[in-house]
Amino acid sequence: MDLKRIILDLMPGSLVRTFAAPYVAGKGVASGVAKADELHTRLGIHSTVDLLAEEVFRREDVEATVQVYLRMVEALKGRPYASISIKPTSLGINESEAYCQDNMRRIVTAAAAHGMHITLDMEDRNFTDVTLRMFKAIRNEFDNFGIVLQSRLFRTGEDIKALHTKPCKVRICIGIYKEPADVALQDKADMKDKLFEYVQLLLDHGHYPEIATHDEPLIRRCIAHLDKHGVAKDAYEFQMLLGVPRTEIQQEIVKRGQIIRLYVPFAEEWKYAVHYLKRRLGANPAMAGMVLKNLFGK
Repeated sequence: MDLKRIILDLMPGSLVRTFAAPYVAGKGVASGVAKADELHTRLGIHSTVDLLAEEVFRREDVEATVQVYLRMVEALKGRPYASISIKPTSLGINESEAYCQDNMRRIVTAAAAHGMHITLDMEDRNFTDVTLRMFKAIRNEFDNFGIVLQSRLFRTGEDIKALHTKPCKVRICIGIYKEPADVALQDKADMKDKLFEYVQLLLDHGHYPEIATHDEPLIRRCIAHLDKHGVAKDAYEFQMLLGVPRTEIQQEIVKRGQIIRLYVPFAEEWKYAVHYLKRRLGANPAMAGMVLKNLFGK
């Protein structure tokens, strides 16, 4: 573990909140809704709103999380520029697959009534198989359900080929979880090359890629390739995280008449936001460096 990671792990939550708050919309459902409205009204940017809650174990806490998501659906209805992300570890997978799938179905059903899209986030490799099983089962019933795949995993090409016969919205990203060398690429450049490759593979299989990256050369590489091959601008979109400074290229994408969607997390309990922020800082050396400089000077 490097020095930055050690310092971030020891950093009090209050300091993480102070220096990394741009990553999080705020506390409560209303903060996520307000941020989604602001981004669309001011910048023409779409959002996928997410409740920060991972590793939820007690059934009463899982049920409370489901209720928050159901409130989110009601609060975001009538906003075609907003979607919602959900996670297995916040919806009961630690109890059983059947329980988790039932909770997901409740949320997807509520969202379907309003034409709202739900994305099932992908967590670490230990959850890949069960996440894909649950996704496919619910996707058989509903058209407003998408999935996330990670370019770092060796298995992802085969997962795309076996994904679903129905066209799906698929967020393709490098992935935030550090995985061992026997199951995943270790070099970021290789992960980015695979992400580029998988965008075309998703299109070849009839899916809608949601290209999730902050790497501007990679974004431009994708745009050039897709334009050259005549891929319609409404056949894919780009996604980024709230708080990452990429205003210029985001506005370029908007002016192209395409969707740029930001991942907009909020918290009901600040401890979940702190966990998320520390993970993001640890995965982003530049941001971590800025925080540490602010704390200790150059």
